[in-house]
Amino acid sequence: MGSQIYSSTPQFSYQFPKIKPRQVSSYSSLHLKSRISTISCQQQPQSTGVVTETPIPRTATYNVDFKTYEDCKLGISRYPDFVYNAQGGTGTGTGKRIELSDEISIDFDLEKLYIPPLTSATAKFLGLPLPPFLKIDVEPELLRGYVNQETGKVNLEFKAKFWFSVGTIYRAPPLLVDTLLTSDESKGKIRGGRGERLNEEGGCKLIGVATVEPIDDLFMNTFLSLPTECLAKMNATISFSST
Repeated sequence: MGSQIYSSTPQFSYQFPKIKPRQVSSYSSLHLKSRISTISCQQQPQSTGVVTETPIPRTATYNVDFKTYEDCKLGISRYPDFVYNAQGGTGTGTGKRIELSDEISIDFDLEKLYIPPLTSATAKFLGLPLPPFLKIDVEPELLRGYVNQETGKVNLEFKAKFWFSVGTIYRAPPLLVDTLLTSDESKGKIRGGRGERLNEEGGCKLIGVATVEPIDDLFMNTFLSLPTECLAKMNATISFSST
């Protein structure tokens, strides 16, 4: 007589429903398009319906400090350069960042701009101090330009009067100097040189070559062979602080 074995555990037969990939993809795509549409509507100007990006302005104002140090030079005509210690030269001005640029425009206050004179205490010629009574005063008339904080490039328009005098005996009419002080190369017909761009401490070397026209003084015109070129090299720092 045959026998049958029955399992005490009930068995169920169940089929999981199949998820159609197209339905899920379609829903996700629709949901994503809805979010993009919502964002776009918030960004679009109603007048044109075109998505535009508004640039963030980078304009800012600064206080600018200018200082000069030793290791400067001043040369004129074909004579050797004066070695010039301009320690103590100072200036203050205002700076404004040019929008969408790394450049800052600078304008120095002439009333607060001081460049030391060349005297026997501050200048040497051919390794020797200037004669005791010889003096060259520098009277600035303009110092302004641009500084690129990203590259360190400096271009400053510089105008000044240079007054030659010997004690109280002789004082010549001023020599007018109008040049571009640059951290790059400045080159004329007989004079030239290269400066150095701003470093992390704000230090730079600025150089400029200018043409000096004759003045109403026969002795100076003959002695300096005017018209001629002059060269100015300044060892300086330019620093910025927020207003």
